[in-house]
Amino acid sequence: MSKTVAFHTIGCKLNYSETSTLSRTLEADGFVKKEFDEEADVYVINTCSVTENADKECRYIVRGIQRRAPQAMVVITGCYAQLKPQEIAQIQGVDLVLGAAEKFNLATHLKEITKGPADGGGAKICSCDIETVEGFHSSYSLSDRTRAFLKVQDGCDYNCSFCTIPLARGHSRSDSVQGVLNNMRELADSGIKEIVLTGINLGDFGKGNDGGKTHDTSFYELLQAVDSVEGIERIRISSIEPNLLTDEIISFVAQSKRVMPHFHIPLQSGSDKILGAMRRRYKRGLYEERVAAIKALMPHCCIGADVIVGFPGESDEDFKDTFDFLHGLDVSYLHVFTYSERTNTLAADMKPIVPMHVRHERNKVLRNLSYQKMQYFTAQHSGSRRKVLFEKAPRKDMMEGYTDNYIKVQIPYNSEFVNRVVEWGV
Repeated sequence: MSKTVAFHTIGCKLNYSETSTLSRTLEADGFVKKEFDEEADVYVINTCSVTENADKECRYIVRGIQRRAPQAMVVITGCYAQLKPQEIAQIQGVDLVLGAAEKFNLATHLKEITKGPADGGGAKICSCDIETVEGFHSSYSLSDRTRAFLKVQDGCDYNCSFCTIPLARGHSRSDSVQGVLNNMRELADSGIKEIVLTGINLGDFGKGNDGGKTHDTSFYELLQAVDSVEGIERIRISSIEPNLLTDEIISFVAQSKRVMPHFHIPLQSGSDKILGAMRRRYKRGLYEERVAAIKALMPHCCIGADVIVGFPGESDEDFKDTFDFLHGLDVSYLHVFTYSERTNTLAADMKPIVPMHVRHERNKVLRNLSYQKMQYFTAQHSGSRRKVLFEKAPRKDMMEGYTDNYIKVQIPYNSEFVNRVVEWGV
């Protein structure tokens, strides 16, 4: 009988796209896919390690598998597996740890591995120094017929003081423009209507798959190429650094019929002092300029921002600078992260440390601000009609979709609207 496999993903949209590709690879190799809460022969956990909570979640999930299916093979891959393979190998129930270079060789490893001892510590580790990781592995998610996350770039050369991503994923490297177009056409043929371009540092697209320092092409040129793919009605940019968001990109999105008026631009702090300590490549003035440039051409554009609270040295005054800056900035929502110390980062040794209860209080304040901003942004468009891509029904009686500028719309279920772009009132 065919072996069964179940997948679980922790972390970013890039991880989801890779998990989806790994799943399709194993299914093509004869495995039968199961839901993660079902009993399976193999469980694969694709991990994140941006915060300590992601590490804890991985350990918690493995314990759950042990209770549900103690004889199952457990494989850990992803960023946590690259950063701390020895630590993971000691987790009771884990049989195989695959680092960044071996993730996409999963099928081969599963043919060679056997279940380890029940008391842990016997996991096989297949990892290497991140400096030796080369090559780009394209991937995309297919969770439904409506939207797909397409990985076009991987790795990062920025080395921000709080971030483990360069240690977990290596140098910035990219797919070719032709490779991206081929994947998009496959997705179009499968009925996908919207593609979200994803990467670790998406605006750095164009460095060859060997992680070279020079760009063969640019993200702007990629946008020009993907804008003409027939069958794909919508393209979104998952996230782009403010220093890489050029005027030509903004102008192109403003006139494009397929690239949606929606940007997610990491800020991290509204304090120039903290931005410097984070080793970010811009000051808040540049961020403000980018937002103004977008709104000048696309007043209806939705803009999201990432913010980290509780970074070492962030005083009450620094946090007030961030709050006031964001309060006055024409952004639509915030993704707020509580700073978490990560091993082997410069920030891990920075002082003074912000108490955890203060970090949580600041997180709550900014999440409340985010809610208010999204309410205001939605109210600005109340009564207008915009194009909505409707998805499958979350419940039998209702369905939902997003406008081009990322406002959620819920309506009574209509089967004729599933996976269709419909003009609708906000």
